[in-house]
Amino acid sequence: MGRITDAVKHLIILNVIFFAGSSIIGPQLSNWLALYFPGSPNFGIWQFVTHMFMHGGLMHILFNMYALWAFGSPLEQMWGRNKFLFFYFSAGLGAGLIYTAVNYFQFNSVYNDLVALGLQSGDIQTILESGRYNTAILDQVPEEKLVEMYQIYNTPAVGASGAIYGVLVAFGMTYPNAKLALIFLPVPIAAKYFIPVLIALDLFSGVTGFSIFGGGIAHFAHVGGALIGFIMMKYWQKNQFNRLN
Repeated sequence: MGRITDAVKHLIILNVIFFAGSSIIGPQLSNWLALYFPGSPNFGIWQFVTHMFMHGGLMHILFNMYALWAFGSPLEQMWGRNKFLFFYFSAGLGAGLIYTAVNYFQFNSVYNDLVALGLQSGDIQTILESGRYNTAILDQVPEEKLVEMYQIYNTPAVGASGAIYGVLVAFGMTYPNAKLALIFLPVPIAAKYFIPVLIALDLFSGVTGFSIFGGGIAHFAHVGGALIGFIMMKYWQKNQFNRLN
């Protein structure tokens, strides 16, 4: 960690501005800029970019901006501004797309079960909008699946975490022996071990639904950003995109 670089500084400033704006304007701004499920009336294609500048609370933005400074600045110093920004936004966009694809698969699985039970589209829409349903369907569709479908439809994703996970992967592949530590595990661990374990925990939480770090976390966005970051790093290691420096 060293001085803050220009692109990282400007990204942090933009994130703070958007965070302050959402605090002043309220939920209306989040409804427009957070990433909603494509079937939601609140969904807009621009949200794949804008959700990266929205955050759910003070600790959320603090952790993300600290990670952006700590791990992004060394990468920008090495790559230059343009290449770093290209990487950052590619990881963030990829994270949003993978997160949405996973949600789409989970949503459709439950939706098709309801259709198979004979529910009409209007009945299903009532469930999505109000959360109310005839309890008789619980004999065929578990309640947790209905809750999952309702949450996918109504809960937007916010935060730069997907892009940050891409940055983490790039940092770990560039500086594998750098020592890192979690707040609740203050024992320094080499990045080449620390970062894969962190991603594996997110993957475990996303698959099982058991969140180690608390609720309300878009685990597959984290995993998606990490995956895109890994793919790009492997590609760049073959001396591609040097013109972006």
